[in-house]
Amino acid sequence: MGMTMTQKILAAHAGLESVVAGQLIEADLDLVLGNDITSPVAIHEMDKMKVDGVFNKDKIALVPDHFVPNKDIKSAEHCKCVREFALKNNITNYFEVGQMGIEHALLPEKGLTVAGDVIIGADSHTCTYGAVGAFSTGVGSTDMAAGMATGKAWFKVPSAIKFVLKNKPAKWVSGKDIILHIIGMIGVDGALYKSMEFTGDGIAYLSMDDRFTIANMAIEAGGKNGIFPVDELCLKYISEHSDRKPVVYEADPDAEYDEVIEIDLSSLEPTVAFPHLPENTRTISDIKEEIKIDQVVIGSCTNGRMDDLRTAAALLKGRHVAKGMRLIVIPGTQKIYLDAIEEGLVRTFIEAGGIVSTPTCGPCLGGYMGVLAENERCVSTTNRNFIGRMGHITSEIYLASPAVAAASAIKGYIAGPDSIE
Repeated sequence: MGMTMTQKILAAHAGLESVVAGQLIEADLDLVLGNDITSPVAIHEMDKMKVDGVFNKDKIALVPDHFVPNKDIKSAEHCKCVREFALKNNITNYFEVGQMGIEHALLPEKGLTVAGDVIIGADSHTCTYGAVGAFSTGVGSTDMAAGMATGKAWFKVPSAIKFVLKNKPAKWVSGKDIILHIIGMIGVDGALYKSMEFTGDGIAYLSMDDRFTIANMAIEAGGKNGIFPVDELCLKYISEHSDRKPVVYEADPDAEYDEVIEIDLSSLEPTVAFPHLPENTRTISDIKEEIKIDQVVIGSCTNGRMDDLRTAAALLKGRHVAKGMRLIVIPGTQKIYLDAIEEGLVRTFIEAGGIVSTPTCGPCLGGYMGVLAENERCVSTTNRNFIGRMGHITSEIYLASPAVAAASAIKGYIAGPDSIE
């Protein structure tokens, strides 16, 4: 019986010739990730284990990003805990303020994730690294603690859904629109504990930033992981960012899938997920009413990369946000921030009436830098629109691409980019 791409990676890391869906395995880890919210819990669990240090100081990444720079005393204490642990254990990949970024944008940029890796992170969107052909998945803080101590983790081998992406997307249709379309199609539990494996000729039309976005939101369909084939564009990205040699796996021709879903990318439109679930999707052409909004957020681990900022800036250049509108732009990393400054994108955002923040998860989880008040509405390029996710329980979040977000900021209501041109 053939194996999927994910199953091949897991088999190799478990030292097995083959694995099957549902099998329990113990696999070696290439990277263990934690942030300022989840790492302190894992650190305290390690204290209970009474282990002497970590399994490998080079294979742990600690990225304070949710409340950094610290917003209050509690967040400062969390970061202090992570900082002291990193210094005590001489963690190579600890990213302090000034070097940090949003974890899932930062790690690929730093070359810490390459094809063939097995990566766990105490953050649900760790599945992002499937864009570079790695098996990566979110875990709890206790599993993170065990991973930091032993370099191993237990997995139940997932079955898979194969998504065949066909043809070239239309202008303004991005990775965010594709994954929202998929989640709208299969639901938030449509890929529960399954590997979402993307194939097809349409992948050639997707940038690496598009792929990161799609893999990032696999968890919003319930997926254990999302993963892309390793093509020339992917290998080029890895070679530009990492000194490590990728290990390329391909699914067997007779690999078994629970389902095969074909998607014609050329037929897709800009898509918006209405409150209060990512599956509650509507295309721009289906939105007939004028839905006024109060705030737009462009950023997050889903859409804070250069392609995202360039797209938003292209629409905002020479224009201004609607009266009363709050536009918050958050570059994913310090490098992206600097590149955006050098390209003039930050000037464009500021001249359009927006603000630009240091890299942080901030508003995505209702933390700070854009918390919503009672009955306010926000168009956001983030990944979740649950009740109270970004603030007050009566506030509303509309998930969208950077293009739709920018157009909506200009109009003052949910709008497609074609309405701006």
